[in-house]
Amino acid sequence: MAAGSTSTTAQNAAVCDFKLTPGSGSTSDPYGASSGTQLNGAELSSHSHEHEHSHSHTHDHSHAHDHSHAHDHGHTHDFYDHPGKFHQRDRPNHSGRDWNERAFTVGIGGPVGSGKTALLLALCQRLRERLNIGVVTNDIFTAEDREFLHRHSALEPLTRIRAVETGGCPHAAIREDISSNIGVLEEIQAEFETELLFVESGGDNLAAAYSVELADFEIYVIDVAGGDKVPRKGGPGVSQSDLLVVNKIDLAPHVGADLGVMKRDADKMRDGGPVVFAAVKHGDGVDDVIGHILQARKEAGAEHAGKKLEPSAKA
Repeated sequence: MAAGSTSTTAQNAAVCDFKLTPGSGSTSDPYGASSGTQLNGAELSSHSHEHEHSHSHTHDHSHAHDHSHAHDHGHTHDFYDHPGKFHQRDRPNHSGRDWNERAFTVGIGGPVGSGKTALLLALCQRLRERLNIGVVTNDIFTAEDREFLHRHSALEPLTRIRAVETGGCPHAAIREDISSNIGVLEEIQAEFETELLFVESGGDNLAAAYSVELADFEIYVIDVAGGDKVPRKGGPGVSQSDLLVVNKIDLAPHVGADLGVMKRDADKMRDGGPVVFAAVKHGDGVDDVIGHILQARKEAGAEHAGKKLEPSAKA
């Protein structure tokens, strides 16, 4: 952040009135991930809920390895009569999962311009010396997000970052027909024996969500530029993602967004599910996101899979 600029924490305090309390985090988690709402490493007071639900569902997907495919809109669209509940969301079935065939996969989604690619870049930059990573980006007719990550040397070699051109509706490639993404992820896995994979969706609306057969952990990114009404509008991304990131909080005073309102509505819509308030451009909140990812990877039993980085790769 430039010298003399107001910190995001100070700006936040100016536009919302809530108490910042130290995040408790997990003692086994070096980044201190917690289940509450977080802002710049601090946990915002929120209510916790405990629920038990069982789910059974089956999926049938073919795993073709094409890097691009055209949509004639023959795919079906899920119909939602409510935004869904966090504690009733579908969860991946990890029993029998071979993590060496495809490493723990983090899906990043959100509307156009919310900061998905910027978050992905920041995650790669902070994790690339610790973990063996691969990335797949999704765009409708271009490979722009991959090219952005290439320009910023997010990972080396650059072939760790590959693109899927979805055509048509970008949400179809992450939910209804995941075959192209699965194929490219498995290609990266076969070549690099990765420990962690990321897939970024093309920018889409609030109804877009990942198939649990594609993403083991889903992050949904919104930003304050859309106004403080976005969390209460709901949608599966807001309500049912494993982690909601509210980005660009440093812009809140300039766009008239009340972060207190966004926190209140996010907690209500997500029934206490985790939320991180971030200013990714300045690095704020990124470590909190990493903490949630690593904790979920550990809980899935995927932390020992893949090939560890060679010392030269960490230098």
